[in-house]
Amino acid sequence: MEIFLIGGGRAARAAHEPFVRACGNGPIVAYALDDDELDIARWETTLKDAGAAEVTVVPVSPTRPPRPADLTDAAGVYVAGGLTPAYRDILVDAGTDWLDAARANDLPYCGFSAGSAIAAEQALVGGWQTLYGNQTLDVCDSDLAEDLDHLTVLPGLGLVPFIVDIHAAQWGTLYRLTHAVLATGREGWAIDENTVLTLSPNTTPTIHGPGAATHVRRTGPSSTTVTVFTA
Repeated sequence: MEIFLIGGGRAARAAHEPFVRACGNGPIVAYALDDDELDIARWETTLKDAGAAEVTVVPVSPTRPPRPADLTDAAGVYVAGGLTPAYRDILVDAGTDWLDAARANDLPYCGFSAGSAIAAEQALVGGWQTLYGNQTLDVCDSDLAEDLDHLTVLPGLGLVPFIVDIHAAQWGTLYRLTHAVLATGREGWAIDENTVLTLSPNTTPTIHGPGAATHVRRTGPSSTTVTVFTA
């Protein structure tokens, strides 16, 4: 199963093109949060601008989570952006039978922003403060906290073993990811907007797009290594 993790952004054609190619120009099913900001045309246009011939946007909510039948005849599955905790509640806690169907059919998965964050085994869903030693630290701007105060890591879809943070350069979330890595001991990737981190079985992760993906690994109780990768 190929995995494509996009860090967000409005000019993300180059980041979407590898996913569309992996789908063989077949039908793509895109899950988008059914809330006041739902913009079906945005996701259709984004994927078609990258070369997709057929896109079906399926609005999802607590009362209408994803279903395996949504993916009948699909060539790929896409999870759009929005409020990350809400996406995780609907796509993970409400049941992952849809993901089992995607895996059984070896469908490429592409996450955009929230869809990238929840792809992890342990999903960083938001927060702007964390307890470090005996001190509460700000790890990003409170406006970028996804309606959460404390840095929050919860079970995700389990598609990748590392933690993912998004809008890295644009929102300054690399520092937040660093504290998530220190707290959990897991590796992490912070992905810039308009940039995709691509993972295929038995291959090295690759980067596409104008930005970077930054790898963070814990080397001690209070230390990490940070490595920047570009296309």
